[in-house]
Amino acid sequence: MTRPIQSTSAPFGALHSPARLGAALMVIAGILFAVINLLGQYGTMVQGIAPTRLAFWQYFIAFVFSAPWVIRHGIKAMHTSALTLHVMRVVSSAIGVQLWITGLAHVPIWQAIALIMLSPFFVTLGAGLFLGEKSTLERWIAVTVGFIGGMIILAPWAEDFSAYALYPVGAAVFWALTSLLTKRMTATESPESLTVYLLLLLTPINLALAVSGDAGLGNLAIGANLVGLVMLSAGVLTALAQYAIAKAYSVADAAYLQPFDHLKLPLNVGFGVLAFGFVPPGSMWLGSLLIVGASVYLLRQESRST
Repeated sequence: MTRPIQSTSAPFGALHSPARLGAALMVIAGILFAVINLLGQYGTMVQGIAPTRLAFWQYFIAFVFSAPWVIRHGIKAMHTSALTLHVMRVVSSAIGVQLWITGLAHVPIWQAIALIMLSPFFVTLGAGLFLGEKSTLERWIAVTVGFIGGMIILAPWAEDFSAYALYPVGAAVFWALTSLLTKRMTATESPESLTVYLLLLLTPINLALAVSGDAGLGNLAIGANLVGLVMLSAGVLTALAQYAIAKAYSVADAAYLQPFDHLKLPLNVGFGVLAFGFVPPGSMWLGSLLIVGASVYLLRQESRST
């Protein structure tokens, strides 16, 4: 564990302890991602930016900001015996990104962010089916309760149900698949290798999707207007948020940091209310309570067994 930074001032010394620094970084990352989602919804829903175009520029700009790190680690990290798995992992991540941004173009933030929280349950389910991990009763209880919460939020029986609400669920599935591939590959691949291949391959894959999608090559320019500012801001903030998360996990335990990730729900809901007037119904809070409760229950059970 990283040694706390000493300070002549007690309050500042406490803030620099690994646990508090990690928690603060996770909160900062949550705020940044909430702003990113707000920009994504504004850009696609209000300004009419094609989701594939926004996804390309958002992650290309994030890649540019990460370029010094890639150059420093790239050549050594690219030695791999699992190139096919690297490609599968990045393709899965890219599809998740496209589904997520497309979902933001059509459904309110509160519904999208609540449904994306199903991803850990898809990871738990997939770990038992594809990685051979033990499927305990506690895991099945958590998965079942989490999916019930998701169904309450999705409400496919409601008259105003939109198929676009399935896009965040699809994003949760593909991001869970990305996590499962990452878990499998850590047996042979270094963290640097996983990161470098993700950054290097995500841009051309997003470019291909943008060119073949609604954006088209001729409409891919970032522009020097409000639309361009939205895409530029989303890219810069994505790079900062990713760095904050990576730094948080480097100074504190993942199990300790997990509860802070749940702050993304009230942050996104609050920003959605302020920016668009998207006030969630009571069913969202009930479904979210089940999802968060199941996640916390599973985390506590897994912590006790280790």
